[in-house]
Amino acid sequence: MKMLVSIRVPALVLLVAAFAAAQQGSKADSSLVERGRYIVEDVAMCGRCHTAWNQAGEAKHNNWLLGGPVQIKATYSINTWAQVEPRIAGRPPGTDAEFIRLLTTGISRTGAPPNPPMPSFRMTRADAEAVLAYLKSLR
Repeated sequence: MKMLVSIRVPALVLLVAAFAAAQQGSKADSSLVERGRYIVEDVAMCGRCHTAWNQAGEAKHNNWLLGGPVQIKATYSINTWAQVEPRIAGRPPGTDAEFIRLLTTGISRTGAPPNPPMPSFRMTRADAEAVLAYLKSLR
């Protein structure tokens, strides 16, 4: 009987430790997503371009960050001006590594800076990872 108890107690301890780690991980994930939400919505204001707007200049929140035709027009002719803003909610374009590189270095997955009006961000890696976590949470 002692042997049976000694086997079950460590297993129970491991189970409790795994549960505690998972809870801590979900809190960390939650704060990462919240940080990304803050950057996307309040700092970089990604919705200004990556969300369709109505005639009154209001965001159509049912299309939040789903991309669409570029609504910001250049004041003079720019050949590389983007015509369509990509969807970034749920799954931004490219791989995670390419998206992080775009946000940290200003270099897109094509190896060049993004077409205007997309700015060339120089975020910290931590901020870029938070942005990616938030966008992926929008499934």
